[in-house]
Amino acid sequence: MSKSSEATGDPSYFQQQNIEFSFQRIGIQGLGGMAHGLFASLLIGTIIKTIGTFLPGSTGAFLLEAAGYTAAVQGAAMALAIGFSMGCPPYVLYSLATVGYAANTLGGGGGPLAVYVISLAAIFCGKLVSKRTPVDLIVTPTVTILSGVLLAKLLAPPIGQVAVLLGNVIMWATVQQPFLMGILVAVLMGIVLTLPISSAAICAAFGLVGLAGGAATAGCCAHMVGFAVCSYRENKANGLASIGLGTSMLLVPNLLKKPILWLPPILASAITGPIATCVFHLQQNGAAISSGMGTCGLVGPIGIVTGWLNPGEAAVEAGLTAIAPGVMDWIGLVLVCLVLPAVLSWGISEFMRKKGLIVQGDYQLIS
Repeated sequence: MSKSSEATGDPSYFQQQNIEFSFQRIGIQGLGGMAHGLFASLLIGTIIKTIGTFLPGSTGAFLLEAAGYTAAVQGAAMALAIGFSMGCPPYVLYSLATVGYAANTLGGGGGPLAVYVISLAAIFCGKLVSKRTPVDLIVTPTVTILSGVLLAKLLAPPIGQVAVLLGNVIMWATVQQPFLMGILVAVLMGIVLTLPISSAAICAAFGLVGLAGGAATAGCCAHMVGFAVCSYRENKANGLASIGLGTSMLLVPNLLKKPILWLPPILASAITGPIATCVFHLQQNGAAISSGMGTCGLVGPIGIVTGWLNPGEAAVEAGLTAIAPGVMDWIGLVLVCLVLPAVLSWGISEFMRKKGLIVQGDYQLIS
């Protein structure tokens, strides 16, 4: 292959270097990797920190110390996870730790979005030169790190500011119009959670906490619990667990074939969203990623609990503080995240079955 074809971006050269500009690679794999990196650093650290506050002596101190380290490396963890999900060669992958740290630090409150955008650019630069020179050990890390850090210095601050602004607008609008925004945020985030796009990464990127985070949590829980209950006739206990505690994405093939199957959880989320914002004033003040996790590993409800006691970084920046949860807070949490999604989705799906809109086998998981 000639050098000129490499310089002009010959598609065959991109293919050899595993460079792909597609929604699957960038929008699904990239965002998914970002969410996994946040989950394995900041989110787990938040849970560890909350547990540590209740344990006395050296055990509690050790957990708090460990939680501090997880927060410190969240940018590196996100970038590494993005690189891994996108099939980066070793020297590109390892170099992304520096890029992620720089982007997250310079991106401020919008660090996660800055890490995502800048990591994609650094991955592209690193892959362009990977294994193309006799001194790959020097060239590839140098190109990846320097391009990533340069872009972080130039782009991370404005990207972070835009992300914070958008997140603040959504949170402000939810406070001003809790009913309408409760419906809108819950329905949209629930739909995104079920699609092969990372709702957790989106919530983290925009720092969705407070009432908006509560609405997002309600919508995500409505889709996971709702689909688990709707599909119980077909998938029994295994489906109940894998969809309700795993992911509602398992039903995407069914939804593509018959979109009306989406109706029960969507209607349930449209109801539980405003109930969360207007009735129980349910706030998601844990790590912002928790707002988009739903009942996956019960991360959404756990995030609300940890946020009551130890507000996450995004919540603190939004001026939200710890609260002492009362009886109504606990009732609201259980109703919004578990009971209402199950009851509403089941009732709506049963009505649709009687009308012939849903038939036996529609929700059968396709292996």
